[in-house]
Amino acid sequence: MAPITDPQLRATLTDHLRRHPEEATALAEPARLMRGGRDLASRRTFPMHVTVGALLVRGGSEILLVEHRAYGLTLQPGGHLEPSDGTLITGAVRELVEETGIDADTVIPTRQIPVYVEFGEVPARPDKDEPAHFHLDFGFAFTTTRGKIGRVQESEVDSAEWYPLAEAERLVGPRIARALAPSARLR
Repeated sequence: MAPITDPQLRATLTDHLRRHPEEATALAEPARLMRGGRDLASRRTFPMHVTVGALLVRGGSEILLVEHRAYGLTLQPGGHLEPSDGTLITGAVRELVEETGIDADTVIPTRQIPVYVEFGEVPARPDKDEPAHFHLDFGFAFTTTRGKIGRVQESEVDSAEWYPLAEAERLVGPRIARALAPSARLR
C-alpha cells in the first residue's frame, strides 16, 4: 500500500472542517501549517506532523485507554504514522493493536472518517532527538464485543484498561462522546 500523502491529509482536515465548522478557529493554525508542510505523515517533520488515535468502545459502556509512558497521562491508544500505513484508519488500528494487544479481527470501525481532530503541543523529547513540536491527531471510533487486552507495548504504555465512559470522558475529554455520537455509527 502506498504511504499517506499530504494532499490526502489536507483533504481529510478540509472534510472534517466542512462537517464541523465550529472547530475552524481551533484548527486554523494546523490548517495553515498543512498548506506549507511537506511529508506531514513523518514523525521527523517539524514543527507539526500527523498522528492517529483509536477510541475503542466495548459493549456501548466502556472505552479502552492506556497509561502513556512518556507523557504520564491516560489517553486513547494512538501514535505516529508509519510508511506502511496506507490510510489514517489503518494506522489507528495498527497503533491500537501494538499498544494494547487487542486482536485486530475483533475491532470494527464505526465509520471511515475521523470522529475528532485535535491540535496540541508536544514537549521536546531529547531521547528521541525531537524538539518541542505539534501533533495534529486524527481520531477514529471503533467497536468491539470481545476486546480482550493482550500484551501491551511496554516501550510506549504502562498499562491498558477498560474504563466506564463517564470516567474516560473525565480523564480524556469530549473526544469520548464523539466515539458514541449517533453520527459515529456505521453508515
